[in-house]
Amino acid sequence: MAKVTAAMVKQLREMTDSPMMECKKALVEADGDIEKAVDVLRTMGLAKAVKRAGRDTNEGTIAAFVSEDAKTGALLELTCETDFVGSNAKFCDFATELAKVVAELSPADVEALLACEMNGNTVDAELKEMIHVIGENMKIQRFQRVEVSDGALVSYIHHNGKLGSLVQFSFGDPATAENDEFKTFAHDVAMQVVASDPAGATRESVPANIIEHEKEIYRAQAAESGRPEKFWDGIVNGRLKKFFKERVLTEQEFVKNPDITVGQLAEEVSKKIGDKVEIVDFVRFQFGE
Repeated sequence: MAKVTAAMVKQLREMTDSPMMECKKALVEADGDIEKAVDVLRTMGLAKAVKRAGRDTNEGTIAAFVSEDAKTGALLELTCETDFVGSNAKFCDFATELAKVVAELSPADVEALLACEMNGNTVDAELKEMIHVIGENMKIQRFQRVEVSDGALVSYIHHNGKLGSLVQFSFGDPATAENDEFKTFAHDVAMQVVASDPAGATRESVPANIIEHEKEIYRAQAAESGRPEKFWDGIVNGRLKKFFKERVLTEQEFVKNPDITVGQLAEEVSKKIGDKVEIVDFVRFQFGE
């Protein structure tokens, strides 16, 4: 039997990120052959991943990916067991890699994503190997992919990794995507989506069921107010306008300058760069929703 040295264990550990004792056991089983030891570790990792699959995953991160041409992007939620791992760079980088697979291969759901190719393997196999390396159960909770033809996508992830946005902008000149004025504006808007949790980008994009729900509440409030019924519609419309001002992105006060709305800021930026820039839509993920 070949002698397993400390240098060999160190080399295998650096190659696989596996615990030192597991590296030593794998080398012994592989009779000192590094490549065979890697296969042993992968097999061990698969077995351990299966054992960990029942553990709760209440922590994790939101990750985003946008293609180089800013035409396709994705948000993804990856869960784990502890907050410590949820903020781990290796875990967060893996979540971003998964978002990239979503953007590039457009899987229909999580099951389809697990079958997608990733680093010469399947996503499912890569996930199980990451579970082995990190030592915690992980789950791909959800994702959303967005694709645009005219315009660009811009993403923002809050520093704690628990909130993320992917915002769709439209404009006429492809060069606008590289304009510094646009980039600053787009980043600020994506950050505002995360901070203010709007119900829609414009009034037209707010789901009808949300508007109807608000109207029902306002009408009930009007009835409780004691005012004659002929005034109720006016009360409902007034409160609905306030709702739009607070919850519609383009009508919200811009967080960095409350003297203007986000929509007015878009008009200002459009004039500066000589191209009409509009906020079309957005996706917002909050961890654990």
